[in-house]
Amino acid sequence: MKKRTKLGVLKITLAFAFIASNMALFAQPPGGPPPGGGGTTGTTPPCWEPECVPIDSGLAFLLIAGLVLAVRMLYTRKQQHAA
Repeated sequence: MKKRTKLGVLKITLAFAFIASNMALFAQPPGGPPPGGGGTTGTTPPCWEPECVPIDSGLAFLLIAGLVLAVRMLYTRKQQHAA
């Protein structure tokens, strides 16, 4: 029973530590003026042109892989029901 109680206290302590430390775990620094941008004020985003957005062939490969996986799952499900 003591071992179980110690384990419960440890779980609660770890959960509290993770919840209390989440402010230090943000991935990005706090906001500020936008970097670069057009003109001298720097108020526009640094790059919004199509060549700056990294959604090109990588997205196509991801969609094709998802389609292949879906077809494979449907095929195996059909094979299992036929047997």
